[in-house]
Amino acid sequence: MGITSVAKPGPRRNVSGVGSVVGFLIFLSLSAFTAEPVRTLWTASRLVGSPEPPSPFTVEKRFGHLEWKNPIYVAPEPGTDWLWVVLQGGEADRPSRVLRLRNEPDAPKPEPVLTMAGRLIYGLTFHPGFRTNRQVFVFSNGPTSSGQRTNRISRFNVPADGVSPVDPATESVVMSFFSAGHDGGDLGFGKDGMLYITTGDGSSDSDTYDSGQDMTRLLAKLLRIDVDHAPPGEAYAVPTDNPFVGQAGVRPETWAYGFRNPWRMGVDEQTGDIWVGQNGQDLWETAHLVRRGDNIGWSVYEGSHPFYPQRRRGPTPIVPPTIEHAHSEFRSLTGGVVYYGDELPELNGVYVYGDYSTGRIWGARHRDGKLVWHGELADTTLQIAAFRVDPKGRLLVVDHGGGLYQLVKRKASVVSGNFPIRLSETGLFESTAEHRPAPGLIPYAVVAPAWADGAEAERFMALPGEGRIDYTGSRGWGFPNGAALVQTLWLEGQPGDRASRRRIETRVMLRQEGEWAGYTYRWNEDETDAVLVPKEGITLERTVKDATGAPRKETWRIPSRTECLTCHSRAVNFVLGPSDVQMPRGTNGNQLAQLIRAQVFKNPPALRIDDPSPRLVNPYDTREDLETRARSYLHVNCSPCHVEAGGGNAKMELEIGRARDGMNLIGARPQHDSFGLANAMLVAPGRPEGSVLMHRVSRRGPGQMPPLVTARVDEVAVALLREWVGGLKPELPFVRDWTLGELLPAWESRDAGGSTVAGRDVFRIVGCLQCHRRGGEGGSVGPDLTGVGRRLDRRALIESILEPSKVIADEYAAFDIERRDGEIFTGRIERDDAREVVVRTGSAVDPLVTIPKSEIAGRRRSAVSNMPMGMVNVLQKEQILDLLAFLAWGE
Repeated sequence: MGITSVAKPGPRRNVSGVGSVVGFLIFLSLSAFTAEPVRTLWTASRLVGSPEPPSPFTVEKRFGHLEWKNPIYVAPEPGTDWLWVVLQGGEADRPSRVLRLRNEPDAPKPEPVLTMAGRLIYGLTFHPGFRTNRQVFVFSNGPTSSGQRTNRISRFNVPADGVSPVDPATESVVMSFFSAGHDGGDLGFGKDGMLYITTGDGSSDSDTYDSGQDMTRLLAKLLRIDVDHAPPGEAYAVPTDNPFVGQAGVRPETWAYGFRNPWRMGVDEQTGDIWVGQNGQDLWETAHLVRRGDNIGWSVYEGSHPFYPQRRRGPTPIVPPTIEHAHSEFRSLTGGVVYYGDELPELNGVYVYGDYSTGRIWGARHRDGKLVWHGELADTTLQIAAFRVDPKGRLLVVDHGGGLYQLVKRKASVVSGNFPIRLSETGLFESTAEHRPAPGLIPYAVVAPAWADGAEAERFMALPGEGRIDYTGSRGWGFPNGAALVQTLWLEGQPGDRASRRRIETRVMLRQEGEWAGYTYRWNEDETDAVLVPKEGITLERTVKDATGAPRKETWRIPSRTECLTCHSRAVNFVLGPSDVQMPRGTNGNQLAQLIRAQVFKNPPALRIDDPSPRLVNPYDTREDLETRARSYLHVNCSPCHVEAGGGNAKMELEIGRARDGMNLIGARPQHDSFGLANAMLVAPGRPEGSVLMHRVSRRGPGQMPPLVTARVDEVAVALLREWVGGLKPELPFVRDWTLGELLPAWESRDAGGSTVAGRDVFRIVGCLQCHRRGGEGGSVGPDLTGVGRRLDRRALIESILEPSKVIADEYAAFDIERRDGEIFTGRIERDDAREVVVRTGSAVDPLVTIPKSEIAGRRRSAVSNMPMGMVNVLQKEQILDLLAFLAWGE
């Protein structure tokens, strides 16, 4: 929800003409500093509840008389009225524990049934024959203090008396393998009697180990094994009907693959269908009805969206998710169960799942290969870690925050508040026609306004009653429940004609019950009031005049509630404007000091005249430092996503406080899309034409940045960034255009060994590591170079660097597909079946091209590699020889 050209205080500001901001500065600079101010309280709020109807279900706590410490899983013990509850632990002083609890409202304190020190228990399942063989299977990860952790599936024997705890000595390890993050963590028996196990990619971010499409490891899989018919000396057998049995280079335990972090699996007890909930990375959360041999797509895809489209793929086509949520709705999807029971008959056959971060619970009904119903069931405050249906048909929900709950139908008498449909009804304005805020609203300004198609903004913060702000520093401050941030946008009908300004929308960020939501009101033609737009948002078509007065059409996007929370995300504490770096500190007064004097903080910061912390500047003020202007533009328009754990799936971190060498931007190779740019970098120092950043900000449509709402290119910012990029000095200046004839004799005379340490440094410096793995480290948009010296002779190795298009590995090749009408499409083949070929041409953001087989005249491999030529032309001869030595002989 950002805007342009609101003022920076002081003589350098570009005055917006919006009166309340100026009035605020005058008011505080006079009254707030002449006497101790008395804060006017805002008590008129009518922003309560939601404009949407209340959800049909809610949750009720079970066993409320008991205290829980981080429960993470629950499983009913077969044939009994007991529940097994897993409590998260694993630390040296707090082992993981499994408690046995009687499933009664007044159950006595549960007793430990299994304790595991140094390992984190994720889940457990009972053998289908548990009532006779007393076997339980446990999924754990550890040692928790080690970076070399393993997933372990263990079989334990449970005492037949039903009371005694499990003897740890009965543990037998079924399987164990490396996994140090994104571990998966669930297991269960299918109706076929086989044990299914979910595993993640084993890393902590962006599939660091390139596991998603790797068929040689047990990571990123749904595994299927037979624990009842193991060969002698083995812990399990591989079912002969597993999809990849007998294929070279594939773990035969694989039932499906391409998972990032499959968190909770459910088996439909009637159909045998396997449902897996998947934690997403940057933007998407998914759930999958998994079929035999499915490729879920990670990390080539995140859900149905390209993530690393240039990475190698597994042997089967990528299958889109059955269910997909943007991060504005879900943040950490917890897979669930297919419900059957008498307690909630309307949910019979519905897959019920939820979200750890938002507490939302949704359901989906699937029939004949498609969803026939999908919707929200409940909106809770729980940290949902697991679901399970008990023998009496109660749908249990595990709250990691401290309890067990039950999903119940909402009583008809419980209704949502009458959420205001008109802006004049919100209590935010004393007069909407005059745009006069209600008493107690506090106008504020920002230093660096975000781009929103040339609009100007007037901003207010509304604190309920005596509520105060929790000062948190650079990122968004902590606002109390009931607080609102208000922003009205003004557009000119003709550029430069301020008399043509009209209000177009007012955006409201509202915090209730610990969650933020975005609402937008559209102003009517006479600007007397504004009406709440639907949650999907709307796109308007406006007639405006250009600089010559000629009319033209343009679109204006009023954002959906989902789009609001894409930028106002958890990664930036939901609040963008009210933050330390955005506070004006010009000659007309220090706004942060003024807010302190206005008593809005419950923990006011100590101000320093010589405060060295980073500060934004107005990107459009040409009198400011060029790099600071460019960095300020990137901060306000890009860093809400491109920040640690943000929504941007590049590794860039663009906050103003990030050191230049920590931005992963300048000189970095694109991991997702090069847009066909020669020798592309995210920012190519001195070469704007080779910079992906410039390409994205200069376009509107797929691949544009900023990605949402805006429909007009910010030409001033494009010029600013072009000047900045053009002035950057390459770290490695051009040396010469090296040839095989110059390098091969010197390389052939080299002895094996030597210079590999220096070559490792060159491998990093020149950017090879960003795209190629070697020894388990590096990117994966190009071939793995581990052992390349054993595969290629000296001449071929140096040719692969100087002439990368001469030999292209099959899994990284593009193809030219010629249609019978003569049109040729070049790109990666996404799908090739009996009926059609689907091609991704050029850019990951461009639409896929589907070509029926009957229309194809021919196909051939493209002769051009994705690897740019000339990468070593910035190196001295000795550096190239060191690089070759490292590739050939280095460890």
